[in-house]
Amino acid sequence: MPQPVHHAISYIEFGVTDLEAARAFYAAAFGWEFHDYGPEYAGIRAADGDGEIGGLSTFAAPSADGPLVLLFSTDLDATVTAVTDAGGTIVAGPYAFPGGRRFEFTDPSGNRLGVFAEA
Repeated sequence: MPQPVHHAISYIEFGVTDLEAARAFYAAAFGWEFHDYGPEYAGIRAADGDGEIGGLSTFAAPSADGPLVLLFSTDLDATVTAVTDAGGTIVAGPYAFPGGRRFEFTDPSGNRLGVFAEA
């Protein structure tokens, strides 16, 4: 799997109300395959089978505004500082998740994004 790039878009996360129904829908409609991380999260496998490109999460509420875009960071705490110094608002975290830590923020226009770092 390619190494994530600092501050680049790395992952797209869809909030779902029913993980099994969402998995079944995307598998039937698009042939997507998943990595299971328990009853509340499934990673969407990359088309080449190497790594993941996104996830389905019951932790995040579904949104008519679209999925959550996640950026990668090599230094999560420094990125939190950079986001707040630039005028963003931290709305969740930083918090632990399987594989690392992450936080979510809104930009000055109200767009919500997340940033994660590997453990």
